[in-house]
Order: sequence, then C-alpha cells, then structure tokens
Amino acid sequence: MIARNLDDETLLVHALGGGALPFAGGMATLLAMETPDLARELHLGPAGAQRFAAAVELGRRAAVAEVELPKSLCGGGDIAAWLKPRVAGEHTECFYAIYLTAKGGVVNHRRISEGTLTASLVHPREVFAPAIMHRAAAVIVAHNHPSGDPYPSAEDRATTARLKRAGSLLGVKLLDHVVVAGGRYTSFLEQGWL
Repeated sequence: MIARNLDDETLLVHALGGGALPFAGGMATLLAMETPDLARELHLGPAGAQRFAAAVELGRRAAVAEVELPKSLCGGGDIAAWLKPRVAGEHTECFYAIYLTAKGGVVNHRRISEGTLTASLVHPREVFAPAIMHRAAAVIVAHNHPSGDPYPSAEDRATTARLKRAGSLLGVKLLDHVVVAGGRYTSFLEQGWL
C-alpha cells in the first residue's frame, strides 16, 4: 500500500530506484512524455518504457477517480483541482462543462471537446444540449492550456461571451469559465469578467 503522505515526486523517485529525477519538470513533464522519450530519458528498453508509461497512465487514472467534484462548488479552485488530473499530460486543449441545479448542486459533468495545441473547438449546442437534458439551471465550463499559461486567450474570451449569450437565451446561466495550466488557474468569475 502506498503511503498517502508522499508527494508525486517522492513516489516517482522511489519507483526509479531511489535516485534523483533524471530530467527537469517532474510529474508534469513525465505525464507529457511519449514512450520513446521515456526510454531515452529514463535509460529503459522499449518494453520497460512501455510498462513504465502504462504505470504512469494507471496512476493518472487513479488520481482522476479520487478527485470528485464537491456537492457544491466554492470557486475556481474547486474546478481547477477537479480538472487538473483529467488534463495532466494532454497536448491539446480539452473543454469540459459542469452542470448545476438552481441551488448549485452538481447534476452532471461532461467532456465537450478536444481541440488543438492552442485552441479549444466548442460550440454552444455541445455545451447546452446536455444542460437541457439534465434540466440544469447553470453551467460552469473549464479547459486546459497545454502551453502552461492559464491566462485566457482572445478566443477564450470570445467563446465565453458566446456561451453567456446562448445560456441567457436558454435560461441556463453561465457561472464561470476556468482555464487551468501549469498547476495554476484563471477564473473568469473571480477576475470579474463575467
């Protein structure tokens, strides 16, 4: 059984035989590496690199399973904590929506789209169709920036404005848009942009 008080870097060092990490960037870099890169950087053969990559993926999936959305959300930090393990190691932008009741309880969540390295391709119908199906009163959207910079792009701002207008027409309020990158986040609501 793994001790819960060890951080990811300590667990990785133990997995590698107790030595120092052989590359800069720690877990974030490790999650983003392809199998040939793992083989080269960790001095593993192809089969060893594949086993190591599979173990890392299992660990990522376990982390995702452990981080559930709270029954009621208290801000962008809750969204960022939930999203971070889901997008760890992603090379493209992934867009999510969280659907809420009138009292702020979470009804459902869904991965809406996967974009490109620098853009998240999302249309209001993909965001609001599940909101209507689940009879949600509000929605929070979130996505990652693989660049490591959580500051919203001009396209992020335009998408948010488009979603806010569509939600107004449908009676489903857009409460926040959270951008996660490099262990940090930016919340449109917290910044006063909504």
